[in-house]
Amino acid sequence: AGAVGVIVVSLGFLWFLIHVAPSEIALVEKADGIVVLTGGASRIEDAIELLARGNGRRLLVSGVNPQTSDRAIARLRPEHATFVTCCVDLDRTAVNTLTNATETRRWAKERGFHSLIVVTSNYHMPRAMAELSHQLPDISLIAFPVVSDRLKTGWANGPVLRLLFTEYVKYMVAVARMRVPAIDRMFA
Repeated sequence: AGAVGVIVVSLGFLWFLIHVAPSEIALVEKADGIVVLTGGASRIEDAIELLARGNGRRLLVSGVNPQTSDRAIARLRPEHATFVTCCVDLDRTAVNTLTNATETRRWAKERGFHSLIVVTSNYHMPRAMAELSHQLPDISLIAFPVVSDRLKTGWANGPVLRLLFTEYVKYMVAVARMRVPAIDRMFA
């Protein structure tokens, strides 16, 4: 039984790795809005760039530190400060991927959006898309994975493999939670 468990977990982890984008993409699709889940690797800067290029009409920065100001966000991409002033909303309440998804649902529904570009780290994208798809089943989601310099060097080192495996475990827990309605309602 233990060997079967190890095989199942290993195959699941390999499946997860296949779904982690190894490099950034050139996004040509457009959507009603853009949501960026904060946490690292130039995510916010990339999302502002997408907004400035016209890939979406508004941007939600979800999970912003309560002390972060609009001006601090604008300083990340000073050449696009006017877009931050007019078209960026800051969510200061989300503290994890689940609450990112619930706040994104509220934001998208209030605006009548039917499509969103999702910006987050490549290793976080499978879980983010699962949570967002669960909260927004009627909204089209377009992934824009951001690859940090640490992950661009490859996955064959201990710290990166630990990061990826930890994210895989979080992904599996989230998927399991979503599939058990009684548990999922507790987090709704």
